[in-house]
Amino acid sequence: MTLRQARCAFTVAIAHLILFAVSEGYEIALSEGMDRITEKDPSTDHMKGSNHEIGLANDMELYLKGVWLNQSEDHLVLGIWWENYGREHGLPLVWGGNFSKPDGTHYSMRWKGVA
Repeated sequence: MTLRQARCAFTVAIAHLILFAVSEGYEIALSEGMDRITEKDPSTDHMKGSNHEIGLANDMELYLKGVWLNQSEDHLVLGIWWENYGREHGLPLVWGGNFSKPDGTHYSMRWKGVA
């Protein structure tokens, strides 16, 4: 799979994730570039080498009944759905809630060993 093909497949998967979230009663918003911390490359607003830089990762804000759900565990239903969708469609989709330092708002596709 080329990077172009991976980015297109990732975009379709994100669209399906958003539709699933809405069907479950959630509101969801993409939150790319909303924060900046010292570990990040200031020219991209993402960690150096991150899949965000190549279009294979998105961070999402999640709301339920107007309440912002900002804990990794709040994204569990969506994270399980995301990784199952990946398995069903032969895509290496990764949810950040399963990282050693959980990042539940992170949804990505593994590329060259990086998630």
